[in-house]
Amino acid sequence: MARKKRFNGEVKVCGIHDLLREFCLIEAEMTKFMHVVRTPLSPAQKPNFRRFSIQKAFSDVYAYKVLPPVARSMYCFSFLDLPIEPHIKLLPRLPIYRHDPIIHGFFSCFNHLRVLVIFPTWFGPFPLVITKLFHLRYLQVRYFGNIPESISELHNLQTLIYDCHSSHMTLPGKIWMMKNLRYIHLGKASNYIPNPRIDNNLVTGMPNLEEFFNICYSSCTNEVFSRIPNLERLSIRASSIVRENFLYRLLDMSSLRKLEVFKLSWDNYSEKPIKRFVFPASLRKLTLDCCSHFIWEEISSTFIMLPNLEELKLKDCESEDDVWRLSDKDIFKSLKLLLLSYPNLKCWEASSDNFPNLKRLVLKNCQDLQEIPTDFGEICTLESIELHDCSTTSEDSARNIEQEQEDMGNNILKVYIHNSDTD
Repeated sequence: MARKKRFNGEVKVCGIHDLLREFCLIEAEMTKFMHVVRTPLSPAQKPNFRRFSIQKAFSDVYAYKVLPPVARSMYCFSFLDLPIEPHIKLLPRLPIYRHDPIIHGFFSCFNHLRVLVIFPTWFGPFPLVITKLFHLRYLQVRYFGNIPESISELHNLQTLIYDCHSSHMTLPGKIWMMKNLRYIHLGKASNYIPNPRIDNNLVTGMPNLEEFFNICYSSCTNEVFSRIPNLERLSIRASSIVRENFLYRLLDMSSLRKLEVFKLSWDNYSEKPIKRFVFPASLRKLTLDCCSHFIWEEISSTFIMLPNLEELKLKDCESEDDVWRLSDKDIFKSLKLLLLSYPNLKCWEASSDNFPNLKRLVLKNCQDLQEIPTDFGEICTLESIELHDCSTTSEDSARNIEQEQEDMGNNILKVYIHNSDTD
């Protein structure tokens, strides 16, 4: 069942019915695909599986020894049921972990692990024994603090998902030695990565890295970009810890010739962010979040220069002017999706020639917008106009566009109006 969909209609998150889930768990057990630990393990149990989903805390801290050492995948939704220290009883609902021989003994038993996922938050020091799991390809953890330098010992690691609960984090310099990394996702924190360095005349880098999410603006330098030449998806966050001198420099991303998806979160800085970026021509999807203090002419002049741009999303982006006037030369040739959220836009002057391939127009909280350009109905590719909590005049203009197209025999264009007060 589709839970969430992308703006292009593709399924983003799916789920299954409870009965189907139980059926899948039974089939997984019968075919020896995966063993789901839903009851406390006992020494009498000897599950002969290579994949485990631990959904019940161990009542006996040594019960993990019954798991086979040849396990390849382990998903820990719950973990060791250790006694809580007296001074930590203020947090009775949170899982507490200690860095002691029990933790070390647990991970050291599974030297063949390829996949390790720990969903509960880790409050203690990072278990260094995890960095000894040489065969790991996929690692996903939640915890407070920085990643240790010894993470570089995981030479086969391809995916690193690290949900840090602090405001910012610094990645270890030795992460540049992990040449097999393809995917790095660092939660919602602002994460600093040091410049790659040359050790023993060997240039370090991550040539196979394809996706890098939530890197801080301060660490985006030409040296960093030159070491990730095959990057396809990138997310940059400029937080309050960014040093002021970094806010005034030009960030040239033109060397990322394979970059297709880019998101920038500016966190309400007073400076103009759009003019501080040189975007690569390969971009297909671009999202600007909280990028205020721009003028609408900059949107036109900057992004029409991207020949492959198909999706443009401006979220919580407040401009300095309230009129977006597009000339005959302002043509977004490849744009299929345009999303405007919370803009202080009052007047929008545009024609169908400005967006010849637009399929979806999404407007959210456009309370000041007077109307949608009436000429948009002549965009032959336009399939939908969505309005969420917009002004009544813009809603009326959308309905008029839909009605006019229906009168002309065009039943493809649909208008969807959503208001939180009435939904």
